[in-house]
Amino acid sequence: MATVSQSAAVSNVGKVRSNNQDSGYAGHFLFVVADGMGGHAGGDIASAITTKRVMEADHPYQSAQDAEFALQAALIAANSQLADTVFEHSELTGMGTTVSALVVLDDQVAIAHIGDSRIYLLRDGELSQITTDHTFVQRLVDSGRITEQEAAVHPRRSVLMRVLGDVESSPEIDTSILATHEGDRWLICSDGLSGVVSNTAIANALLSGLPARQVAERLIKESLDAGAPDNVTIVVVDIGSGASRHETPAIVGSAAAPLAFGEEPARNRPLRLPALRLHPVRESHFEPDSQDYLSELIEEDARRAKRRKVSWLVAIILLVVAIVGGAILGYQWTQTRYFVGVEGNSVVIYRGVQQDLGPIKLSSVYEKTDVSVSDLRVYDRQQVENTINAPSLEDAQVIVDRLRDAQTE
Repeated sequence: MATVSQSAAVSNVGKVRSNNQDSGYAGHFLFVVADGMGGHAGGDIASAITTKRVMEADHPYQSAQDAEFALQAALIAANSQLADTVFEHSELTGMGTTVSALVVLDDQVAIAHIGDSRIYLLRDGELSQITTDHTFVQRLVDSGRITEQEAAVHPRRSVLMRVLGDVESSPEIDTSILATHEGDRWLICSDGLSGVVSNTAIANALLSGLPARQVAERLIKESLDAGAPDNVTIVVVDIGSGASRHETPAIVGSAAAPLAFGEEPARNRPLRLPALRLHPVRESHFEPDSQDYLSELIEEDARRAKRRKVSWLVAIILLVVAIVGGAILGYQWTQTRYFVGVEGNSVVIYRGVQQDLGPIKLSSVYEKTDVSVSDLRVYDRQQVENTINAPSLEDAQVIVDRLRDAQTE
């Protein structure tokens, strides 16, 4: 049975920033890195609040599925806590944080991820990036519009598409369950490392044979030697066998210090309804003209009054038409989606969605590729067997091309 043999968490403010907006945690089963949004008010507070909330999930689970669900629930709860904090401290409006977390459970790990912090796996001398960055440039790379090399110097490479914060009440979080075994070395890091240190240098440090703590410190030095324009936080987790180690959990970065708000929360605030998120309107949002908006509401009330006079029979007919039409449109929409999966020993592009509607299948084989499942690397094979969603046919073909290239490496 695989267990955590050793782990370490290290954080450094870097050479440019005045405060550390990163947080890290290396616990008994749980390991986390959170990177507060640079340039936004309260990034250190956002990462600290989130890390301390997710730390509550550091305990054994009955199954990897339970751990995966607990991680996702913890991140959603942390997101809500950030919104509540902004409501009490308006000066923190706009704060947010990335989170990458994993729970080690016997021979499996459960992963939860949002933002551009990363999780890497070193297995049998090969380094793999497990998570996908939720950034603007990563979308350009995934769609084939730019290369990885162009993304590294793109002027908008720091633009995040998904984070925890005070804007979205239900952010989309990537979760997965992967196998792990003795000899694996997991690395969780903020983009203060991955943004300035090459994968080759990261792999060399992880392959050095040094203990987890020394590896983390070496990677910090690599980042500092490269200029360290951002905070750097690193968690290293080694998988061994036998009894689990009993190290004291380590908390680093802003989560290791008491929360410090810029001002006391305002008193006698009006009662807030739980479903509302009250924030100043940002320039990128559309705000309708109030007079036109009022006129539209009046017209809509008039239309509703007329509709109430329509007979029940017409209402039922319209409802049936709406249901049928909605079902047709819904089915047509599913046929605009794609995912990569397996049929026999071949990697296949499916059109549709994986769920079925009773006896109605909502997916079919679109293209049987020349990529053999048996020729794939273990991690790639696991991903394909679990299926990989793609928002378009182009994205699905890009995924297949990546798998095909990986066969020849």
